[in-house]
This record gives sequence, C-alpha cells and structure tokens, in this order.
Amino acid sequence: MSGAQERITDGLYGLGWAGVKKLPEPVAARLGRTIADAVWKKRGKGVLRLEANLARVVPDASPEHLARLSKAGMRSYLRYWMESFRLPTWSKDRIRDGFTPQDLHHLVDGLAAGKGVVLALPHMGNYDLAGAWVTTSLETPFTTVAERLRPETLYDRFVAYREGLGMEVLPHTGGAAFGTLARRLRAGGLVCLVADRDLSSSGVEVKFFGEPTRMPAGPAMLAQQTGALLLPVTLWYDDSAVMRGRVHPPVDVPETGTRAEKTSVMTQALADAFATGIADHPEDWHMLQRLWLADLTDFEERPA
Repeated sequence: MSGAQERITDGLYGLGWAGVKKLPEPVAARLGRTIADAVWKKRGKGVLRLEANLARVVPDASPEHLARLSKAGMRSYLRYWMESFRLPTWSKDRIRDGFTPQDLHHLVDGLAAGKGVVLALPHMGNYDLAGAWVTTSLETPFTTVAERLRPETLYDRFVAYREGLGMEVLPHTGGAAFGTLARRLRAGGLVCLVADRDLSSSGVEVKFFGEPTRMPAGPAMLAQQTGALLLPVTLWYDDSAVMRGRVHPPVDVPETGTRAEKTSVMTQALADAFATGIADHPEDWHMLQRLWLADLTDFEERPA
C-alpha cells in the first residue's frame, strides 16, 4: 500500500469514527445495510471470498442460497462496523443491554477460581461489543492482542478505541505479547484472543469443516503453561438490537503427550467448537480472507 493509499485508508476510518457515532442508532443501522447491499452487489474480491468460504460451511447450499448467505454476511459485517464506530458513545446501560451470552457460568466460575481464563473467539459478530460487555457488566478488565495494521496511524486508532473500552491491547508483532499474556493469566486475569486465522509461523494444522487449515497455537500454549482455563466463545446476531453469544465448555489439557501433541489436540478442539457456532450462524462469520490451505496458492498469502 502506497503512502497516499495509507493516508486515504486512515482518513476514511477516521471519518467513520467521527461521523457515524453522531448518527441516531436507527439511521446508522440503515446506513450499514445500504452500504452492505451496495458492496455485495458489486461482487468484489471480498464478497466472492466470503461466499467461497461459506460454501465450505454449507456444502449442500445452492448458488442462490450461498448468494443469500453472503448478502446476509455482508450486512452482519457492516453491522459490526456501524456498532464499532458508535460503541464509544454508548452508555453503560446500552452496553449491558446490547449483549446476552449463554452459559456464562463457565467464565464466571473460571474467574472465581483465580487461575486465569483464556477466551478464544472466531471472527463472528462483534467481539469488541462482547469485550465492552465484559469490562462493564462483569467489571473485569482483560488483555488482548491486535494485528498491526497499515498505516501505523490506523493501528493507533484501533488501539486507542479498544483501550477506551477498558481493554489492554498488545501488538501481535514487534513485542513480547506471549510473555505479557502469561503474566496476566498467572495473576488470575482474563485474556481474549481471536483465534480462527493464523497470522504467524507457529500455527497448528487442524481440520475445519473437513479440510485442513492452520489456527494459532497461542491459546492452547497459554493454557498449558499457566494453568488457565481455555474457553471457546461464539457470537451471533438475530433480528433484535441485542447480540447473542455462547461460552462453550472448557478445552482441557490432555493428560499425556508432548507439548506439541497437546497443543494440536487442544487447537483442534477449539476449531470444532468454532465450527459448531459458525454452522449454526454462518452469516455472522466475517471471514473475507483465504483461510483453508487449499486456497493459499500464492506465497504471499501464506502466513510468514
């Protein structure tokens, strides 16, 4: 991306945060749907990739069904953005009322045990809203990791935005994120990680909807090294203004095997939990990038 393109990208995001948050909520929601439908209609690379990914999730779907799913998926994706642009202006009551998780006892009991908890999520729903709900409703701060974006000013915007919601944000690269996360967990803290797409060279190969891909090893390795509880979480929208979610049962550390073997088993368990939630709500999985190994035909698209 050239310097001019980076400045334009940063400016557009800045305009979104400055402008959308001033709109009444129904107006912002309609704007999101309008933009989503226009983008979907153009059938660009992101939409086509989303549709190809959804074909793995719903293998028996007709072309017409896949088109409907991808259109709903783009609406869900733009709802995420519209909510995110407006989230810093939401009151504590609006945040508390904006998310309803199922099986929350897994998280509450895990935190009460004092051994630390790792929440692992796929790119579903709005994990920023879920995070704001945790810091507001449960009054529990947490640490997360953010991918470094270009331009750097855009990355800084995202860090400031998430820190404003009560999160501690560490860079995915260029820092000792793993060590800091481990220290937070050993102190009984909470760590939240988006974990359905590998961005490193240490990803673990798993079967996902019947085909191989790689997912990050970090959640499983942190649970092994610190004794923290590892909990998968999936999120989705319905027709209301409230996001839904589920805290899945804990992923246990196997009693036998090498560290690598244990990490492989645990990461596959995460993938299986993610697949369950995504299969139930495919339109809320915002995966507009190549994911499966069979699709990563170009060297530059494979994680370094």
